[in-house]
Amino acid sequence: MIQSIKKSDEFKNVYKNGKSYANKYLVMYVVKSGREENRLGISVSKKVGNSVVRHRIARLLRESFRLNNEKFHSGWDIAVIARAAAKGKSYHDIESAFVHLVKLHKILI
Repeated sequence: MIQSIKKSDEFKNVYKNGKSYANKYLVMYVVKSGREENRLGISVSKKVGNSVVRHRIARLLRESFRLNNEKFHSGWDIAVIARAAAKGKSYHDIESAFVHLVKLHKILI
């Protein structure tokens, strides 16, 4: 099961203390958490689209994280913000953008 970042204070901590990288579809903040596992927080604003669109992007991001999580170093809090350009993109596009940012953060094993 995916551990997630849900509380506003947890997101604020990642934004304030984390390092960020971005590409065309996503912005990713990463901070060392000191926990055993990685945690994922997803933010998709109303600028991206209606609730159907936003939830689809969140599901694609969660699936990308789930399938690639064993390839990551553990102990990180990861917050991902979807950009408007992510609207209507395929799973492959979103996963590719996600893995690209993980590589930039150097948390891939």
